[in-house]
Amino acid sequence: EVFSMGVDADPADIAKAAVEKAKAEGFDTVVVDTAGRQVVDEELMEELRRVKKTVEPDETLLVVDAMTGQAAASLTASFDSAVGISGAILTKLDGDSRGGAAVSIRGVSGKPIKFVGVGEKTEDLEPFYPDRMASRILGMGDVISLVEKASMEVSDAEAAKMQEKMAKAEFDFDDFMTQSKMVSKMGSMAGVAKMLPGMGNMIDNSQIRQVEQRIKRSEAMICSMTKKERANPELLLTDRSARSRLTRITKGSGLAFEDGLAFMSEFQKMRTMISRMSKQAGFGGADEGADAELTPAFAGGGGNRNARRAAKKKGKKGGGRGGGMGFGAR
Repeated sequence: EVFSMGVDADPADIAKAAVEKAKAEGFDTVVVDTAGRQVVDEELMEELRRVKKTVEPDETLLVVDAMTGQAAASLTASFDSAVGISGAILTKLDGDSRGGAAVSIRGVSGKPIKFVGVGEKTEDLEPFYPDRMASRILGMGDVISLVEKASMEVSDAEAAKMQEKMAKAEFDFDDFMTQSKMVSKMGSMAGVAKMLPGMGNMIDNSQIRQVEQRIKRSEAMICSMTKKERANPELLLTDRSARSRLTRITKGSGLAFEDGLAFMSEFQKMRTMISRMSKQAGFGGADEGADAELTPAFAGGGGNRNARRAAKKKGKKGGGRGGGMGFGAR
């Protein structure tokens, strides 16, 4: 609940009335959000001192933009000297900044960082862990935070079910959409990438934007599929009706046919790779022959060499040009 008394009321009076209302109605937490400041202005500092004296807060936290870099440390020290703070909140860690300012804030001001912001939602405000931040700064990722975020979005039963489908190469378009939505709930693509070991230094913002655009195009195509197609990828990978189906889907999503071909190829490669990784990890699943069957039969088209050979053999057995199957059939 947001408490307000209009723009003409004194900030100290607003804070006092808000705390009184919270106590009367049984609220256990009150956040007094003061106006933002980039410089130490004596008039504004006096306003902050009056607010602090009036409400006597348990915590006085300065919100610092991580994009300001080393200046964040001197800013924290200045505010602590003028008002007296108990710690800081470092925001925008999902952006370009790695968080080097975090080291400076503690070293220069002597005040701890208590929370970090990695997005624009309430759940994106996280407790600060120095060891995890050090790993991110060094480009080593933050696997612990990544696992924690993932565990909040998916249950153990759902994870086990998905693992079984991946091992058997039964990953379908519904699963792709579910995983895509789960990742989006975990935060920005840039923020998630920085948690992966070695990825923080390998991917820049332009590449992140390209990936996000490709995911949006893929989601648009999946939304244009029928329920049967989403649950049975083979209808778009190896079935004789694959080409006409994909033409309908790409038109329905406002995309070019080539975009559909690219997505089908990427989806199949991803599904095969996941299946093989699962088997190497000891989860069992489909055998090598099954992987070969799952490869799109781009008869003379954009598939790999094994796919073309498989399509050619299949065509000789069934007669004609591949039995009319695959994207290459006309």
